[in-house]
Amino acid sequence: MPLCIIVPCYNEANRFPQEQFKQFLSKHPAVQLVLVDDGSSDNTLTLLTALSVKFSQQVEILALSENKGKAGAVQAGMQLALKKTQCDRFAYLDADLSTSLEECTLLGEKIDATTRFVFGSRILKTDNRIERKWYRFLIGRVIATVISKMLGISVYDTQCGCKILDRKLVPIAFDAPFSSRWLFDVEIFFRLINALGKKEMIAQAKEVPLDQWLDTKDSRVKFSYMFQLWLDLAIIYRRYKQ
Repeated sequence: MPLCIIVPCYNEANRFPQEQFKQFLSKHPAVQLVLVDDGSSDNTLTLLTALSVKFSQQVEILALSENKGKAGAVQAGMQLALKKTQCDRFAYLDADLSTSLEECTLLGEKIDATTRFVFGSRILKTDNRIERKWYRFLIGRVIATVISKMLGISVYDTQCGCKILDRKLVPIAFDAPFSSRWLFDVEIFFRLINALGKKEMIAQAKEVPLDQWLDTKDSRVKFSYMFQLWLDLAIIYRRYKQ
């Protein structure tokens, strides 16, 4: 069951971990990548193109003419991946590799006939390494609690940027445009619940604590978004709640 990983990239020229991508692709020749340049204004596309030239059998580049935000970039990448690859599993991952490509691949192996949706969770345990800024952690826990109540299911971390779906679930999750540029993860949960039913969605989903997650200094989500976030949640709730 080959895996395709979608990576949205916006102005990543100064932090794109190109060597990590090269090492991973060399060790995992069966994994496909779709790198989406989300209308970057720097030379991100040049870096992505160089990677695709070196690994032409594994890397597909999608260059968007304008910035669509993470939601639009991941959606466009997923739709292209469905057309261009024969993969059975599709993941998306942040370009800074807060969650590593290796761990994403390991999580993808949990997809089988009964488990069709796997997502990473930044639960701090004694045997893992989760590094988050304290204020992001506190704000994140409040938001996660609200989201879990909205969904009506117990989810510790909907916003971790590592999620894997089997091929048949991708159209359900990514065919329609998203309401929020950043909270589209919540919309994916709602779409799967509405399509499968809450009980069946829970049966087919698996939340897996990550072994490692490292907070990056240059987050693409600005602190000021905290004010817009609550409006986005309200819009999402009205759109999907039945």
